[in-house]
Amino acid sequence: MLRYTPPVDDMAFALFDVFDAEAEWARLPAFADMDEAVAKAVLAEAGKLAAETLLPSYQSSDAEGARWRDGEVVAPAGFRAAFDGLVKGGWLGVSGNPHHGGQGLPKMLTVLVEEMFWAANTNLYLYGALTTGAAICIDAHADAALKRRYLPRLYSGEWTGAMALTEPHAGTDLGLIRTRAEPLADGTYAITGNKIFITSGEHDLADNIVHLVLAKLPDAPPGSRGISLFLVPKYRPSDDAADGPDAAGSVRNGFVSRSIEHKMGIRGSATSAIEYDAAVGHLVGEPNRGLACMFTMMNHARVSVGIQGLGLAELGYQNAAAYARERPQGRAPSGPRDQNAEADSILVHPDVRRMLLAQRAFTEGGRAFAAYVGLLLDRAEHTADEVERDAAQVAADLLTPVAKAFLTDRAMDCALLAQQTFGGHGYIAEHGMEQIVRDVRISQIYEGTNGVQALDFTARKVLRDRGQALRRLLNDLRGETVPDEFRAPLHAALDATERAAERIATAARADPAAPGAASVEFLELAGLAIYAWLWARMAQVVTKADAAQRARHEGKLDVARFFYAKLLPKTVALECAIQAGAAPVMALPEELF
Repeated sequence: MLRYTPPVDDMAFALFDVFDAEAEWARLPAFADMDEAVAKAVLAEAGKLAAETLLPSYQSSDAEGARWRDGEVVAPAGFRAAFDGLVKGGWLGVSGNPHHGGQGLPKMLTVLVEEMFWAANTNLYLYGALTTGAAICIDAHADAALKRRYLPRLYSGEWTGAMALTEPHAGTDLGLIRTRAEPLADGTYAITGNKIFITSGEHDLADNIVHLVLAKLPDAPPGSRGISLFLVPKYRPSDDAADGPDAAGSVRNGFVSRSIEHKMGIRGSATSAIEYDAAVGHLVGEPNRGLACMFTMMNHARVSVGIQGLGLAELGYQNAAAYARERPQGRAPSGPRDQNAEADSILVHPDVRRMLLAQRAFTEGGRAFAAYVGLLLDRAEHTADEVERDAAQVAADLLTPVAKAFLTDRAMDCALLAQQTFGGHGYIAEHGMEQIVRDVRISQIYEGTNGVQALDFTARKVLRDRGQALRRLLNDLRGETVPDEFRAPLHAALDATERAAERIATAARADPAAPGAASVEFLELAGLAIYAWLWARMAQVVTKADAAQRARHEGKLDVARFFYAKLLPKTVALECAIQAGAAPVMALPEELF
């Protein structure tokens, strides 16, 4: 049986010790009422809900799975009660627009709330995360009437959201989609087509499900330039926005779930194939600008999926560490630690400690990274200074693919290490480790595979502006005051990242395959360098703290030293791989595969 203790103290450390969130919020008028005490209360309540309400149905939902029958989807037992906990607490609207019923809390805080929900029950929280993403897109791009009608219901959790992008023949290449949108006399559109891999597209946890669907108008230009975005509710509410699907005047819309996928993991989350048959939809944003609108939701989802990986990595670490403390096996290399026992705990063995320290280095580093990305998003949306706002948005855009791919790749590493810590017991379902491995795996795939994220980071975010945004970030990180023992290796990692970017840019001028051939290694190199900065910053906080603060965060320096000694040196190998260029990847003729 999996156990989970919300890491509220470490979250508070990231917010208030590492990034001085209270001072950050004080200068942003939108967060004038937010302080450390309020934030800690929010974290405590979210953690309680996660551990007591969401966690109990996590393992059972994997065994049961979502169930489909004649177009209807039933969520696993216990999900309705757990989802009602999210709804009654207003947790789906914590970062939402206050003008439409959201709470408007800082992203810097809500990413950590999300981590606990993802950790406790990824299967369940997928229904909530898609709702939050849909609300963000509607708030950013829909007209006033749609916002008034849909946002309060999404924030409250009475209605949930889904995004419908993928078609059987068109995955990442959305320009190939065939779903059609025919204009109707009343200004709405008839949506016809088939979509697959629609997370939360059909279920029984809410009164209504709001789909955001990519489709093409009759006169649309070819490719991705001709994609529009439409809001398509499962039930069309009457003119009274308070009416739900069972109220007089509401109408069942023209789409249905034709099946749900049988998956390797996240089995409690319903993933539907949806058929739209003249379903009535509303245009969101401008015609043929749907992909840009949808990217608002997708970018949010990519950060959220990164946090999903982080949460599952934390869940795995906590259970692996507890198992290691309790499992007697063998003796310490230096001799028996407990003379009265038949064996010492496996924590005495160097390899077990290596596995646990690697997990902790990536989860605690990832938590600080999540808070930093949240800080950038808050500045980009709320600071009054236009120069600072633009700089924060550029930095957030640069780091979004890193947040998605590096967090989830390291989460997969951590999940496997957690399973390995259990030995053979990690392969047995009752301990939950094999489920964590299976559930983490999807985070590397959906919302754009991590290979696509790496190419986006390399070719679009770094090379497109000739590396200017990356150089600004690296220069900012170089300017940090860090403990002497970390300064040289930190600067070496930052310098290696900059050299690699310049090498790829030079190679790309002669070989179009160069960015793609190096992108995965380049993103990992950048991720390790950023984590090196974060760990140096955390170490600086601890070394300058008083005795009481150091006691609260005992072990941070040891974990920082482990990261620098055992994990950061991989940057040397990554830079060598990047220097090899595209030839080793592209030389083998296609017919020999």
